[in-house]
Amino acid sequence: MFQKVLAGFGSGGAKVDARLLDRAVRPGGVLHGEVLLLGGQVDQEVDALGVTLLTRVETGDDGETADLPVQTVRLAGHEVVRAGARLRVPFEVHLPWETPVTTVFGKHLTGMAVGLQTNLDLAGAVVDPQDVDAVAVEPLPAQHRVLDAMSRLGFTFREAGMERDRLDGVDQQLPFFQEIVFGPSPAFERVFDRVVVTFLARPADVRVVLEVTKRVRVARGGGLGNRGQAFLGSFTVAHTAVGANWEQQLEGWLRQVAAPRGIFD
Repeated sequence: MFQKVLAGFGSGGAKVDARLLDRAVRPGGVLHGEVLLLGGQVDQEVDALGVTLLTRVETGDDGETADLPVQTVRLAGHEVVRAGARLRVPFEVHLPWETPVTTVFGKHLTGMAVGLQTNLDLAGAVVDPQDVDAVAVEPLPAQHRVLDAMSRLGFTFREAGMERDRLDGVDQQLPFFQEIVFGPSPAFERVFDRVVVTFLARPADVRVVLEVTKRVRVARGGGLGNRGQAFLGSFTVAHTAVGANWEQQLEGWLRQVAAPRGIFD
C-alpha cells in the first residue's frame, strides 16, 4: 500500500524517455522517434501518453517567453503499465510547413529553441513525468538559398527568435512567426540598422518577408534622428527555383528601400 501512495506522488511510478531517430528534420517533414515507457514499482493506469513539438516564443514587449505547441501527437491512453515493464512506442510527428529553423548546416541559430516534450499522464498521480529533447530543424533548400544570398551580400547573422503575432497581408498558419535578424552589409551600414527575414513555407513554395529598419537622418522636430523606420517587402520562392539569382533580386529591392525619399528618410 505504501508503494502505491509513493507512486501516486511520482516516487516509484512509471517514467518515460524519448529517443529521436532523426538527427535533423526540415519544415513539412516527418520527425521519427520512439518513447521508452518504464513501469514503476506497481501497476499503473496511463490516462494519456503523447509528444508535443514546442518552440520558445516571445509573448510581450517585456521580453517574457513561453514554450508554445507547434504540433501534438497522442500515442496511447487508458492502458495499464505493469510494474517493471519496458515498452517501446514508436512515433511520427509531421512538422507544419511554418516550423521555425533552428540550425543551418548543423550550426545552431542563436536565440532559437525547439524541442519535443514527452508527456505521461498517470491516473491519480500528483506529478506528471515529462521529458524534453532538443530538435534540430534545418532550412528547406529554398530557405537556405535565401539565407546564403544574404550572407553573400555581406549581411551578418545576429540572432533569431519567435514572435507571437500575425503578419499583415500574408497567409499565416501558426499564431507566431520566426524572425532571423541580420546586421547590415558594408554597402548598407550607413542606411540600415538591420534586416529581418521571415519564412512562411508552404507545400509548393516559401513566402519570404523582409523587414528593413532604415535609419532616420533628420527628426521632424529638428536635430538628428535616433529612431528607425521599418519597411516591409515580400516575395515567393518556389521550391524548384533555388537556382535563381536571389542575390541580384535581394540587392535590387534593398537599394530601392535605401534610396532617399525626402528629408526625413
